[in-house]
Amino acid sequence: MGHAPGAAQPRRVRSLSCHDVNTAKPGVANPADRSSASCLPWAASALFGAAMGCAAWALTVWARAYCDAGYDAGGRLELNVLLPVVPGAGAVVALLARAAGRRLAPAAPRAIRAALPTVLVIVTTVCLAWWFFAARGTLADYPGDSGLCPANNVPPGWPDWIPA
Repeated sequence: MGHAPGAAQPRRVRSLSCHDVNTAKPGVANPADRSSASCLPWAASALFGAAMGCAAWALTVWARAYCDAGYDAGGRLELNVLLPVVPGAGAVVALLARAAGRRLAPAAPRAIRAALPTVLVIVTTVCLAWWFFAARGTLADYPGDSGLCPANNVPPGWPDWIPA
């Protein structure tokens, strides 16, 4: 791209950090360099995914305790075993969504290249948290003893417009 035949081409070398190192001579711009200069979006995605996992786990514990459905010793053990798994899965899903978003629109305008991975991270982690609450937090037809919840074990405080 504008280099004379036989001239040394600038190389990009992956360093031990998240940054690419351009080995071109100082002062020579390389317009083909589209690498991200920061690890911050990746770290923020993982942190957001882990936070959504923690929120889903806490919501699940609240629903089971409130309805007293699946909150016996075995149910509490299950939730405690899932405590490190759910935030970790949320972080992995968020990182995969960010990677997919970067792959989906490599030639798109800069605003779309920046927004698409973020939107995918938010949508996938929120859907994962909602699914976890719906699948593990509201144990339908499980005999609850509190008498505060209907037979589907969805707490009355849960909004009706969000299916569970």
